[in-house]
Amino acid sequence: MNRSAWTRREALRGGAALGAFALTVRAGTAKPFAPAASLVEAAKKEGKIVLYTATFVEVEQEVVNEFRKKFPFIRVEMIRAPGGQLITRVKTEVAAGKLAADVLIHSDRGLTKGIEHIFADYAPPNAADYLPESLVSPKLWPTLTAGWSIAYNKEIVKNPPKSWMDLTKPEYGDGQIAQVIAQSGGTTWTRIMFERQVLGADYWAKQAATKPKLFPSGAPCSDALVRGEFAIAPLVYNIAYPKQRDGAPIETFFPPEGVPIVPYGSGIPKTAQSPNAARLYMDWLLSEEGQTFQIKQHGNLTSLRVVPLLPEGFAKDTKVWVPKFEEFQSLYGQWIEEWNKVYGYRQ
Repeated sequence: MNRSAWTRREALRGGAALGAFALTVRAGTAKPFAPAASLVEAAKKEGKIVLYTATFVEVEQEVVNEFRKKFPFIRVEMIRAPGGQLITRVKTEVAAGKLAADVLIHSDRGLTKGIEHIFADYAPPNAADYLPESLVSPKLWPTLTAGWSIAYNKEIVKNPPKSWMDLTKPEYGDGQIAQVIAQSGGTTWTRIMFERQVLGADYWAKQAATKPKLFPSGAPCSDALVRGEFAIAPLVYNIAYPKQRDGAPIETFFPPEGVPIVPYGSGIPKTAQSPNAARLYMDWLLSEEGQTFQIKQHGNLTSLRVVPLLPEGFAKDTKVWVPKFEEFQSLYGQWIEEWNKVYGYRQ
């Protein structure tokens, strides 16, 4: 495995390699979002969007609330489900000719690429500011770029882990660690690939030997961590950091072996009933203003070429990892089945 330093462009190409997150960070405030008056007026006439999202409800709601501070005349009806369930719903509604979504925000670029035909042609005004390697389709955009962290309850853990490999230590056994199941969605599948390709083919077995508790998604896992039902969990940073930010008794860190990151694949369906309001929402999310809000509030990363700022705790030399997209798609079924066997998980 090539562990030499690599650029952010190479990282987002997904070479299944590990290296320095070479960032261009511009000092100063984010460029304000200034949409065309004609788009705002057309969106105002529509007055609402139906948002289908795989993002955590509390995280997405904060984003929606910020958007509505600027555009209070747009109501946002949110429907949230884990990645796989959400795509199943979309496919079912498409087959019936009843897709309700105006915007689909999704963490699994493979799944949205698989239904690329349902999306309208779309590019934000600042399309040229995005790394092309973060796109799997000209119709699908990284509204959010999530990164993995390790979180622990500081009221329980007296000797906290310091790395991914620490999660295999017997001292954290007997249910002190929790995991989100491998097929939860694109973010978790990215972490599962990272564990096997970077930490070693035997990592799953070593980690499973600690007998971790298994959760269907990150939201109930993070809530249970705050309640002290277990001590430690790998969590997407944007579900852990807001809880830490708001005073929950948890600490988070980016492990030194690397941070698996996940550029989303989001778009506007051709059948959107409010296409102008949908475009306004997507344009704002992808604007420097929208990306900066998500970095500050939720600790997200971004796929912009020039980064407005870094999330708290994330250094310029923090290592990141993105899977090869073709492997992200092709390995899924086989590796998920193997993970389920190793962890003793049955659907």
